[in-house]
Amino acid sequence: MQSPPTGYEKGANILEYNIAVIKGDGIGPEIVTQAENVMAAAGKKFGHTFHFHDVLMGGCAIDKAGTPLPPETVDICRKSDSVLLGAVGGPKWDTLPGDKRPEKGLLGIRSALGLFANLRPAVLFPPLKNACPLKSAFVKNGIDLIIVRELTGGIYFGERGRKPGKLGDGAYDTEMYSVGEVERIGRLAFREAKQRRRKVTNIDKANVLESSRLWRSVMHRLAAENPDVEYSDMLVDNAAMQLVRNPGQFDVIVTTNMFGDILSDEASMATGSIGMLPSASLGEGTRGLYEPIHGSAPDIAGQNKANPIATILSAAMMMRMSFHLETEAKAVENAVSKAFEKGLRTPDISDGSAGEKIVGTREMGAAIASLV
Repeated sequence: MQSPPTGYEKGANILEYNIAVIKGDGIGPEIVTQAENVMAAAGKKFGHTFHFHDVLMGGCAIDKAGTPLPPETVDICRKSDSVLLGAVGGPKWDTLPGDKRPEKGLLGIRSALGLFANLRPAVLFPPLKNACPLKSAFVKNGIDLIIVRELTGGIYFGERGRKPGKLGDGAYDTEMYSVGEVERIGRLAFREAKQRRRKVTNIDKANVLESSRLWRSVMHRLAAENPDVEYSDMLVDNAAMQLVRNPGQFDVIVTTNMFGDILSDEASMATGSIGMLPSASLGEGTRGLYEPIHGSAPDIAGQNKANPIATILSAAMMMRMSFHLETEAKAVENAVSKAFEKGLRTPDISDGSAGEKIVGTREMGAAIASLV
């Protein structure tokens, strides 16, 4: 899907990569550490070296540098082969102005690296079928979909402000998309579909929103350019229903920033836990930002309770999408599956079945590393 990796070769098949690591806030440091350990295990097995470089972003950066995204962090991320991120934010910083909050750092790094697409796969591992909250009849065909979400446009980046309204003070946020923004995310969705089951579902609100009508018109043009891919449109309210009624019908979903943000969280619960979903934020080159879709969960930070699997699977996505190390990525994913087959569960994915063994963050990470 992308150009050859930027890590430099050393010897015939040995590759070295420099990875900027943003451990972030809350449970971020715990889960990222486990992902690093798993990557190191994969590197040892396959003869590669991953160099990790810690940088600050989010609440911890505010505390230490007075800003959610220090310039040094941006510089190091730009010079790295890819970026691994834990999670940022927490109630400690909730009272800060919007442009000073930890989440501003996340939006800033995406923009600085030119990352316009967020890919969020949702896969239900067979051993976790009982942790899925949906009826077994609804997931009898399994769940294996990916949400391709536009990341740097739409309502999150549009004009905003406050002004008097009919019933008092009001506030507004503007949803706007250009043809070019839709084209680049749409083309990526079709490329992804051609590596999967060749089916794209576009999700919008074209019956109400003018921005969605433009979005849909561009997607129709791209669909005509890709006749070998099955294409359909779906309104976002229907899509929300279909994700819990028949998630197996989806292959590649492409949608806007806000709709993708919401629907991917919904899809995550169908896989058993939000702690299971990885993500990749990509631009035009090979460098990406890889992170779990969940938040910093400060209520369980430091307690060895967090599920590190979404972060570990994000690292596997990095190997595949940025470094083109397909065998290594598959080895990590298989190790996760083997851990489940052994009955290992973090608390969030336990269903109380016989044979389960509840383990903590460190124990799950160590088990997966040993099974790579």
